[in-house]
Amino acid sequence: MKFEHSQVLQELPKQFFASLVQKVNRKLKEGHDVINLGQGNPDQPTPEHIVEEMKRAVAQPENHKYSSFRGSHSLKSAAAAFYNREYGVQLDPETEVAVLFGGKAGLVELPQCLLNPGDTILVPDPGYPDYWSGVTLAKAKMEMMPLTKENAFLPEYASISPDVREQAKLMYLNYPNNPTGAVSTAEFFGETVSFAKENEICVVHDFAYGAVGFDGHKPLSFLQTEGAKDIGIEIYTLSKTYNMAGWRIGFAVGNASVIEAINLYQDHMFVSLFKATQQAAEAALLSEQTCVAEQNARYESRRNAWIAACREIGWDVTAPAGSFFAWLPVPEGYSSDQFSDLLLEKANVAVAAGNGFGEYGEGYVRVGLLTSEARLKEAAHRIGKLNLFTQKSIDKIL
Repeated sequence: MKFEHSQVLQELPKQFFASLVQKVNRKLKEGHDVINLGQGNPDQPTPEHIVEEMKRAVAQPENHKYSSFRGSHSLKSAAAAFYNREYGVQLDPETEVAVLFGGKAGLVELPQCLLNPGDTILVPDPGYPDYWSGVTLAKAKMEMMPLTKENAFLPEYASISPDVREQAKLMYLNYPNNPTGAVSTAEFFGETVSFAKENEICVVHDFAYGAVGFDGHKPLSFLQTEGAKDIGIEIYTLSKTYNMAGWRIGFAVGNASVIEAINLYQDHMFVSLFKATQQAAEAALLSEQTCVAEQNARYESRRNAWIAACREIGWDVTAPAGSFFAWLPVPEGYSSDQFSDLLLEKANVAVAAGNGFGEYGEGYVRVGLLTSEARLKEAAHRIGKLNLFTQKSIDKIL
């Protein structure tokens, strides 16, 4: 017997990355050497001192029981200490920190915590596709905020209509940005706080790539902005900072009423994370941070190698200011899908088509800097052999 899925499941957006994985796996099964630059999965192992703390914690019998609701006080205190050390932000561990099952979980939960069916949320376009999943589950309505090169991939609040401003209750931002690699300024975050206060909008800043900034610039936390805690929260994940993507742990910080909403929702969905994982996360946040600096330097070196290699083949590209992604324009005569499919079929290089991140992603592809410099240079070399940046007609390639 086959049971029909609920209407909610049927309405969920198609998983963009699942389709990309299928295409790559098909090429691999055919025996091709695919350089996969299409996904955002960190390629380095979790630092050894974090792994060792996990081993110690796993061996402790008291950790084998249900962990306490809403996470351990020690982990929430570690998150507060981390924010004070890194950003000068003061947080109350019990009322302004919520432990999450990874950053994605928090981002998908939040519309269900704060919105009613039909309510409006402002979402960046292009943006992380899983934002849309939470909106669908909440039966809410999305209004897209275009991110364009001309405005440094920052939303223009002045272009949002009065009706949408009036209806909006929630807004997502993400800097350093996925997929564009753009970073925010203190001035923009200040405008955001003013806009949100004026229109009574809760801001959720996705700070997944907070540890990845280039050219001597450390990415700003939204909570460093005066008044930010009055109107919003920030979501931090250990996935990128400490290569803990598979560990599924993060936290939300900021406005106490939003933190309480997250905690209440999670009271009904979960108990809490495995206590050993929480202890390992504490070690990551509180220990000496050389591993983070080394990781950032690695990404910057890869960025420089990739951008230089692209320019050598005639690809007019801009270096990202943060994140481990590069956002690159497709050649004239191609759509994002056509170009990404061509690179996979003809060069065995996988990239993510920009339109998978929204309407305003059309005309771009996203590249993840998550392989060695040698492989990045090889990918650019393969693309260069197609002569895509010297020919106008796609018919010469296909």
